[in-house]
Amino acid sequence: MKTKPTPPPSNQPARHHINVLGQLLKYIPPSIVNQAAARHGIESKARSFSVWSHLATMIFVQLAHALSLNDVCDWLRLKARAVAPLGMTPPSRNNLSHANKGRSAAFVDEVFWKTLAHCQRCEPGFGAKRKGRRLLHRFKVKVHAVDSTTIELVANCFDWAQHRRRKAAAKMHLRLDVGGFLPAFAIVDTAGENDNKRAREVCAGLKRGEIGVFDKAYVDFLHLLDLAARGVQWVTRAKDNFQYRVVRQLAVPAGGRIIKDQIVALKGARWQKDGKFKGWTLRRVEAIVEVDGKDKVMVFITNNVVWSARSVCDLYRARWEIEVFFKQIKQTLRLSGFVGYSANAIRWQVWTALLVYVLLRFAAHLSNWGHSFTRLFAVVRAAMWERLDLLGLLRSYGTAGGSFRMIGSMHSSWLPGFEPQTA
Repeated sequence: MKTKPTPPPSNQPARHHINVLGQLLKYIPPSIVNQAAARHGIESKARSFSVWSHLATMIFVQLAHALSLNDVCDWLRLKARAVAPLGMTPPSRNNLSHANKGRSAAFVDEVFWKTLAHCQRCEPGFGAKRKGRRLLHRFKVKVHAVDSTTIELVANCFDWAQHRRRKAAAKMHLRLDVGGFLPAFAIVDTAGENDNKRAREVCAGLKRGEIGVFDKAYVDFLHLLDLAARGVQWVTRAKDNFQYRVVRQLAVPAGGRIIKDQIVALKGARWQKDGKFKGWTLRRVEAIVEVDGKDKVMVFITNNVVWSARSVCDLYRARWEIEVFFKQIKQTLRLSGFVGYSANAIRWQVWTALLVYVLLRFAAHLSNWGHSFTRLFAVVRAAMWERLDLLGLLRSYGTAGGSFRMIGSMHSSWLPGFEPQTA
């Protein structure tokens, strides 16, 4: 008597007609790629190596952590039968090198933003305020953190990116939607310019009522005045040489970590001569902050006089979320060991890293993934060539029980006295 085969466990992911890599690429609408290619004039230059193949290859570079051009080309050539159904053509070394150098990175820049917008239209909950973020729960408007990260390069290979005498670097200026933990604006350029030179571009998209939080490297009082005139609320740190005149003292709770809460005006001949600053006041909050186990006095400035001093400190603490974001993408994605030396090739690789981040986050959202982003990347990378249903795989994956958070958070970093409430 024949026995029926044992059915697979109920949590076993189903088979799929294309592999996991192909399912991830399906989140990018072909119309976005075609329109961007036509707009930037690179479709006409594509012959044996199509624009779609180029984009998919650079996404593969991120997922596979490819080491070099030869590594990419050899790997895809060996997987030619697996990538053929995806519309990909395995490139030669010269084709990929010339494409990275000659095809404008503005193309993949546009594909990134339009793909992100497409995902948010399809799933309105994607990029919405995350659950459990008690720190920002009382703020009903969007909070944006602004910062930059330096991407180290090899000085003798990247002469266009000379940063210091024996160093070369690229820099990514980013505005992060803290609630959704997704990029809202980004610039990829050399590291030669100071952050405040890019502040206006990064903050140009902030809307009336929204909140911008940034470090003192972005402090430019002309820009801060412009933000205040547009109705944007902001919080930043005061520079050490900040000169001010106290206009009014505000009440400070006794026995707390707040030292001073003041309304101040700019002091100095430059500001007095400029009529724009006549009558303009700022709020200055001085608080005790624990840094590396030691108490340190830190000074914050803002244009909002309604929030409590504690809220000002909490908002600046939200800026640390962007540090978590930079840490996540640098530890998981291919933002070192570049496969090209030109400025355009570097931008291609950085923008495709951000694109892969969004695609993975979208898959995590659809599957209610509950583990860390690092583990998500590891699972997708390991199953890249498997013909398994991606969302089923993510729903069934995991050996540990309990509840997890998709996004890591620096829970060990907060202002003493302002620890997150547990209830």
